Amino acid sequence: MREETRTPVVAGLVTAAVGFTSSFAVVLAGLTSVGASPAQAASGLMVLCVTQGVAAILLARRYRIPVTIAWSTPGAALLATTGAVSGGWPSAVGAFLVVGLLIIATAAIRPLADLVRAIPASVAQAMLAGVLVPLCLVPVTATAERPGLVGPVVLIWLALIVLAPRWAAPAALVVAVVAAIVFAEAPLQGELVPALSWTTPTFSIQALVSIALPLYLVTMAAQNVPGAAVLTSFGYTLPWRASLIVTGLGTAAGAPAGSHAINLAAISAALSASPEAGRDPSRRWIAAVTTGGSYLVIAPLAALLTAVVVAAPAQLIAAAAGLALLATLASSLRTALTGDDRVEPAIITFLVAASGVSVAGIGAAFWALVAGITVHLALRLRR
Repeated sequence: MREETRTPVVAGLVTAAVGFTSSFAVVLAGLTSVGASPAQAASGLMVLCVTQGVAAILLARRYRIPVTIAWSTPGAALLATTGAVSGGWPSAVGAFLVVGLLIIATAAIRPLADLVRAIPASVAQAMLAGVLVPLCLVPVTATAERPGLVGPVVLIWLALIVLAPRWAAPAALVVAVVAAIVFAEAPLQGELVPALSWTTPTFSIQALVSIALPLYLVTMAAQNVPGAAVLTSFGYTLPWRASLIVTGLGTAAGAPAGSHAINLAAISAALSASPEAGRDPSRRWIAAVTTGGSYLVIAPLAALLTAVVVAAPAQLIAAAAGLALLATLASSLRTALTGDDRVEPAIITFLVAASGVSVAGIGAAFWALVAGITVHLALRLRR
């Protein structure tokens, strides 16, 4: 294989490895939190791999740019703190379907896109930061409760943060998975081979408000917009509407099988778009295609990994997932508190989201947005 092909292929393999290993546990936690059984969560993880893989291959080959697609890690974190809603898992699936339709509508309806852009980035990121706080505290509490079990995971993460930051979160999760297998508190149960689990979507007001709306906004503000900015920073012109349509269709199509949302990669996008993916920018699309193909190969592992997570000692995998979310938490706080506007809307949004309060059966993420936007508008009116 020639150098101009080998380099982007290797970059694509690294992108897939980092993207999957650093956050698959967050996805499983999110789906389980809103009512999925282990089989339904495994189905969702598998379909996410397939839809994001196919979407990346289609967009990268069609436009010859390194468009990398990922599942919504912030969205999965949001689900992990939301909990069950009225109507249970079928209503959560209905909310996922609505998110896909909203993403498609954003590409087709300009006023909707303008409305999303009107939400202050500081408020959206503060909501995400508040949602992430409970998850990022798990490594602290779990280490205090079970230092012999969780301590090695944290130490590996600390060592690699210094030596090889890119691999810190994936390595911590791999160590946690190995420990989960060795110290499993129950035998591996359920199907260990991939299988689709179909759920007919239902719809409830609580699910639409608590899941669909915050998940859509987090996916747009914390994934699609930063993902587009990453590609632009490396000199590429992103096909914005086409990307939204493809990811929206993928989200909607995968929803009945349990997948929550796919979007432009933000955290791992630079791995396939930077000079590390090859000196020739016109050849870096090969990295995105390789990433997509790698996800298709990884997809059959979903059932086995789900079984390992289910059998793992309490908080072990969650601690590794919390470590993987620290960078996202830091980035969200930075954006929330360094904007041009006053910090009060962001702080209030953060506190409400972190509180975990539920009013009228509707989760904290929604009320955090309401509170933050209300304060933001009040300050603008006064001004």
